[in-house]
Amino acid sequence: MMQPLLQVSNLRKSYGRHLSVGGISFEIAQGSCVALLGPNGAGKTTTLRMIAGLLPPSAGSIGFTGSYQGGDFRRELGYLPQSPAFYGWMSGQEYVVFAAKLAGMNRKEAEGKAKAALERVGLKAAARRRIAGYSGGMKQRLGLAQALVHRPRLLLLDEPVSALDPIGRREVMELLREIREETTIVFSTHVLHDAEEVCDEIIVMKDGLIAEQGALSVLRSKYSQPVITVRTEKNAEAIQWLNSVGAKPFILEARLNGEHAVFNVDNLKQARHTILKEAAASNIPLLQFEAGSSTLEDMFMKVVGG
Repeated sequence: MMQPLLQVSNLRKSYGRHLSVGGISFEIAQGSCVALLGPNGAGKTTTLRMIAGLLPPSAGSIGFTGSYQGGDFRRELGYLPQSPAFYGWMSGQEYVVFAAKLAGMNRKEAEGKAKAALERVGLKAAARRRIAGYSGGMKQRLGLAQALVHRPRLLLLDEPVSALDPIGRREVMELLREIREETTIVFSTHVLHDAEEVCDEIIVMKDGLIAEQGALSVLRSKYSQPVITVRTEKNAEAIQWLNSVGAKPFILEARLNGEHAVFNVDNLKQARHTILKEAAASNIPLLQFEAGSSTLEDMFMKVVGG
C-alpha cells in the first residue's frame, strides 16, 4: 500500500475558549483530489491554513511524505486563499515572477516558469496587463498560476470559486480538472456540486469536527436509499392523504411540507404501486410523482444538519 502524501493526526486549533478545529485526523493519497466540505464556520479555512503552515496548531501533527530539512515541507505546497490579495500596479507576469523568486528560483528560471504557468491558466494574452484591470475570474486564475509556478506536490485551495460569476466558476473548475492530472489537490467548498465535479473523495466538516469522509463512490452507495417525491394540488383533502401515506409501514422517513412530500421507503416497487393506486382511488390531484434514489446532497444536508 502506498504511503499517503499527507497525514493529519488529532489536529486542533483553539482561540482562547473558542475551539475552531476539534481534533481531526485524515490522510491524503498521492494523486488524489479531495474536497473539504462544510458550511461556513465549520473549520475548513483554519484546517487549510494549518496545513499550509500559516497557522500553528494548538495540538496534533501534520506529516508529509519525504525528507525535508527541519521537517519544513512548505516548498512542496501551493496555496490559494479564499480572497487572494494582489499588487494592482503589477502585471500578471511580474506578480508570478515575484512568487517564483519567493520559492527560491533565480530570475531566469522564474521568468520561464511564470510564462509557462500563465499560459497554463489561460492568461498568456493578459500577462503584461496590470492586475488592477483583471476580472474576478482572471484574478482567481492568476492566484492559481502563483500557486502552481513552483510545481507543488500538494495544491491547497480555499473556496476557489465562491466569489466568481458562473462563467468564471466554469473556467476555474475546468482548470482544476486539468491540474488534478498532475498534482494532488485539496480544496474547500460549501457547495457539494463543485466537489462532485472534480474530486475522488470528500471530507465533511461540521463545528470543527469531521462528520463524514470517504470516497465519493463509497458514500453514494452508503447513503443511497429508495425515495419517492410527491406533490399535490393545495387542498386539505390532498394534504391529509399525504400525511396518511407517511404513516404506512413501508415508509422509513417522511418529510412533509404542506402539499409537498419526500418519502424514504424500504421497498420502492411496493411503495410506488400503493401510493399511485391510492391516489387514483381517492381522486388525489397529483402534480408531481418521482421515484428514484436519495442523492449525495441529501446525505450532505443530513450530515451538516441542513
